[in-house]
Amino acid sequence: MAKNEKVRKEAQTKKEVQEKPRETTVEFLSSLAAVLVTGLFIITFVVQAFEIPSSSMENTLLIGDHVFVNRVAFAPRTDWVGPLLPYRQVRRGDIVVFLAPCEPGLYIVKRIMGVAGDHIHLRNGVVYRNGEELKEPYVIHTQNAAEFPNPYRDNFPAVPPSESYNVYPCWEPELPMHIQGDDLVVPPGHFFAMGDNRDVSLDSRFWGFIPQENIIGRPMFIYWSFETPADQYRKTDISDRIGFLAHVVVHFFDETRWRRTFRVVK
Repeated sequence: MAKNEKVRKEAQTKKEVQEKPRETTVEFLSSLAAVLVTGLFIITFVVQAFEIPSSSMENTLLIGDHVFVNRVAFAPRTDWVGPLLPYRQVRRGDIVVFLAPCEPGLYIVKRIMGVAGDHIHLRNGVVYRNGEELKEPYVIHTQNAAEFPNPYRDNFPAVPPSESYNVYPCWEPELPMHIQGDDLVVPPGHFFAMGDNRDVSLDSRFWGFIPQENIIGRPMFIYWSFETPADQYRKTDISDRIGFLAHVVVHFFDETRWRRTFRVVK
């Protein structure tokens, strides 16, 4: 009797499984659309892929590093999702991606050296903030000061700017308005940023402060790194792009910097 009851239950279960309605084409497309919309929202508003084009942030970030940028961390707080997201203010030492102040449409990555009210100056390439010398283990110097002298770069802002020092025209007339004594003072709503590769970095010394609204986000980690020529970002012709893409396909395994994969940016 017990055996018959067990067989009956198994048959009933099998029947229920068989009678379960299959997902229709419309339901499948609806589910797919939901996934795509969610992914598009994340890519548009939460994270953004960014490629490092220059050597100004070596050795923290190398040319050819591809990073995911957190677009939420420094975004203006909103009432409806504010409590759910980890908003915070930009801090000294943060690495940020932002729109260049003097070149609309150009994305740049640098390290924040000064926030509003900070007094900044350099002496012989050493950064002083609010009168204190900064200890910067992440900084490298790739040029010999005697061989490649740049008094403006290394003794900012004591040495007046000039075109020979690659100072941007948008910054040169504004710079004197922010100098107090030996220091440059960061105004409200702005930031002073520099590259870790201090000798070759075109940064706030050369094009000025970063407005708060220009900041896109904070690089989180490197998701892929590929050995890339220093001048590759300047090659915008379609033939150059296709040629480099073909190079990537052929040398994906031997020129990918696997040791940098998923490295946290800090």
